[in-house]
Amino acid sequence: MSVECFVTGGTGFIGQHLLATLSAKGHTIRVLMRRPERLAALREQVDKLGGNATRVFAVAGDLEQDNLGLSLADRETLRQAKVVFHLGAHFAWGLSLAHSRAVNVEGAKRVALLAAEQNSRLVMIGGYMLKNHEHLQRIGIDPRYPGLTDWPAVYRRVGAYEGSKIEAHFATLELMSAKGGEMTVVHPATVCGHSRTGHILDGQPLVELIRNLLQGKLTAVPGTAKHWLPLVTVDYLVELVAACALDPAMAGQELLALDSQTPGLRELLAEAAQPVGVKPPRHYIPLRLLKLLLGIPPLARFLNTKAEALDFIQTTRFDTAALEQFAGRHGIAKPDIRQSLQHTATFVNAYCLAKGKSR
Repeated sequence: MSVECFVTGGTGFIGQHLLATLSAKGHTIRVLMRRPERLAALREQVDKLGGNATRVFAVAGDLEQDNLGLSLADRETLRQAKVVFHLGAHFAWGLSLAHSRAVNVEGAKRVALLAAEQNSRLVMIGGYMLKNHEHLQRIGIDPRYPGLTDWPAVYRRVGAYEGSKIEAHFATLELMSAKGGEMTVVHPATVCGHSRTGHILDGQPLVELIRNLLQGKLTAVPGTAKHWLPLVTVDYLVELVAACALDPAMAGQELLALDSQTPGLRELLAEAAQPVGVKPPRHYIPLRLLKLLLGIPPLARFLNTKAEALDFIQTTRFDTAALEQFAGRHGIAKPDIRQSLQHTATFVNAYCLAKGKSR
């Protein structure tokens, strides 16, 4: 069954792969683009990733503008969309509170309002830290009563990017509930490259980790032997997202997209180091000490790491039984995460590092 889809964040890493997956399945996709003249380049990328670019169209707009900056004609066209996928967000460490809220929180609310008003299913990308309830309590959030949250205090604790993503989640749930809209949330772990090709875009958190490893800047493993960085491959993730969108049983549900077979952080680094022939670190450095060191600007610049990124390295384990059942019901096979890591490291070494050297 072919359906009309509207996608924000379609030019990003997950977005590109989602466009390829949806278009390959025969769906028609309209992508919110600030620069619609770049559609040809996006279509070329969609084809490279195995999609059908002729099914991808641009809609001029911006998450920061009222009504997403949509023209009346485009708004009318989008009324045909059965599903609205919201992936759009500004990702960077060190964002200002005002800017992160303007894009990530207010933008999400604008997308949700559009979906609710035209009775489209909203499928939103959250984040796996929203399923770490101990973490939420630690930073001052009670998921049962998010309206009582001191959001500026949360932003100070976790940084503007993560704070805005968490606030956006609860704000969107509240809006869709008030409007009677249909919503599904997928919470991905840190996203690994494509399981077969290793394809990943520069700027992704895993790319920064692998880059530091390959450049010899990661001389110790952050945390302890119990710490890990949960991963999910991008191709597995977008298959899950696409399936969620058309599954009536997923209305009003949340799905954690996380590979429980992700190795501990030291092993993860060893897997990434192996195909490119570098030595992985063997000793550990406490996270608290590393955060203190990253408070020294010259050291933080040399290590190419922000303290905000360390919150995603944790000891918490997650229940993925619902994910396994969902994937099984839809016939979605989970790739081998260790092989995927090796392919990603090879890709980063060949493309992301080479690009950095050519600048």
